[in-house]
Amino acid sequence: MSYIEPAELQCTVAVERLNPAGQAIKRQHIRKATVVLGRNEFQEIVMRVHDGKAPQSFMLRDFRLFTRFAKDGKCTVKFVPENTQVLISDCPPDRLKMFLKTLSIKHQASQSVKPMSHRAKIRAGLPRSFETISPLQLKDVQKANELRSQVNSPIQLKGPSERSVNRILGERQQVKRPRPECDASPVKALHPNKKPVLVLPLAQKLSKDQTAVLNAVLSGKNVFFTGSAGTGKSFLLKRIVGSLPPKSTFATASTGVAACHIGGTTLHNFAGIGSGSAPLEQCLELAQRPGVLQHWTTCKHLIIDEISMVEAEFFDKLEAIARSIRRSTEPFGGIQLIVCGDFLQLPPVTKGKDKPNFCFQSRSWRKCIRMNMELTEVRRQTDKTFISLLQAVRVGRVTEEVTARLLKSANHCIERDGILATRLCTHKDDVELTNESKLKQLPGPMRVFEAVDSDPMLVQTIDSQSPVSRSLQLKVGAQVMLTKNLDVQRGLVNGARGVVIDFQSGNHGLPRVKFLCGVAEVMKRERWMLKASGGHYLSRQQLPLKLAWAISIHKSQGMTLDCVEISLARVFESGQAYVALSRARSLEGLRVMDFDPRVVQANQDVLLFYKKLRRERLLMQSSMDEFVGQRNTENDPW
Repeated sequence: MSYIEPAELQCTVAVERLNPAGQAIKRQHIRKATVVLGRNEFQEIVMRVHDGKAPQSFMLRDFRLFTRFAKDGKCTVKFVPENTQVLISDCPPDRLKMFLKTLSIKHQASQSVKPMSHRAKIRAGLPRSFETISPLQLKDVQKANELRSQVNSPIQLKGPSERSVNRILGERQQVKRPRPECDASPVKALHPNKKPVLVLPLAQKLSKDQTAVLNAVLSGKNVFFTGSAGTGKSFLLKRIVGSLPPKSTFATASTGVAACHIGGTTLHNFAGIGSGSAPLEQCLELAQRPGVLQHWTTCKHLIIDEISMVEAEFFDKLEAIARSIRRSTEPFGGIQLIVCGDFLQLPPVTKGKDKPNFCFQSRSWRKCIRMNMELTEVRRQTDKTFISLLQAVRVGRVTEEVTARLLKSANHCIERDGILATRLCTHKDDVELTNESKLKQLPGPMRVFEAVDSDPMLVQTIDSQSPVSRSLQLKVGAQVMLTKNLDVQRGLVNGARGVVIDFQSGNHGLPRVKFLCGVAEVMKRERWMLKASGGHYLSRQQLPLKLAWAISIHKSQGMTLDCVEISLARVFESGQAYVALSRARSLEGLRVMDFDPRVVQANQDVLLFYKKLRRERLLMQSSMDEFVGQRNTENDPW
């Protein structure tokens, strides 16, 4: 993989010359363009657009940024004196985000230098030059902050993109225009009195294993990566999604909740063949409907999360459909597959079948997946004893020590400050009954918060993917859980536990929640963007909360829970006990009721699959070490 500078983009670009009314009178479309930030011979910041033949340079002095759709890899830079705008699209979102941060901070830091007059430039007689701008440094941020404390930002923001720019650039600003309650920025809401500052954009670092997976993906390989719970699979998937061009990348998952976590859609939605139980010929007809056909023809990179719940027969049908529609003999029709999941967690759910086959047991798995990789560093838990316990449970090995520790946990007192333990249940019906009855038992009036959906006609689609419900009923004393990361540094993360302590008198009667991390916060509506069939976007605005006396094991996948109580008596699937136990952040925050070692099971076919996977990896590593050793011997002068 070739390294690309933070100040460089590879994307699609349209350069438009505008008339005084703002209408495009001349347009140049560059499908494969390189956009670079640099400095000219006078150390002025310049944006250069290169089409492979002749570069065009634009001075970044008086310009406007439009970044409302930056998360989709799009933005516009309008150069005011030249009356020209550059429209950037199909750019990996994470790269665009870094590019915009670099542009903003470098530009603001450069405002302390007085610009040269036109006469002075002519007299200088310097030869024309262009040098790529240096990476962001702390001094750039400090200089930009000093200027911001004296004057307003020189970048002019337009319309609704103002919130987007603030978030993208990592800024915390006071905004004069009043905002509707449903659109309030979480950063602004959590820090209302913060002075405007710029922060250095430091993304959480990838581990060595995660970096290897990302590099394999960016080099175009078909990759399956796995790992135990808490190794950062979903986090890595988000980085992969942000590193690929949006137009040709489809992020999917076997369940709606998992799809929402990575900002995608369900695999069934993408495929457009319903449950996939129909004969192949009928599925092929369904996949050729206009809205669905576009998915198959434009897709170059297909991401599938929670692959353990995808049935083998369904995967084989998708592979055959891809080859047929794309008229290609290559595996999966030439689409790059990025597949993720842990087969030792939840298995496929199928109706009417005694034993559904896992995806790796499909006929097309081995010809489609060329590289198997495993994440080994657990990040959710830090206690090595608890990590060892979970690893044993994962492979179905319950020693006397493991049994003793889990039986002892039944006496753990994990309630604190009125926040009770969340009970993980094996069945959905138990969850609904528990939450409804506990809420009714609380004294005081009930408050109901209805979601605002972008398309009321597609409520069922939104319900299937959204982590928050259409209607949320709350009372003072209600046990709740946060369903979105609001402020990681303060502990307000997805899965954080809290209790409703009161409701605001004004401000739509919003609830104030005290969380286990010690923070008390007024909860405002947040927006979730969801993808529907046909590539359409749907959204739901709702409080980022759900009742948390109980949740199902299926719904808890991907969550990290502060205090959790588990009843494993009704476990009915292999891997279910492991998924439940691995949600806990620590052994101290876990209480296991009526533990029976017999409920801990691991599928024997899966264990054999992982054994082969590790053996192949060791053989590959061994041969690589041998090759490197031979090369060193050949180059040894002695």
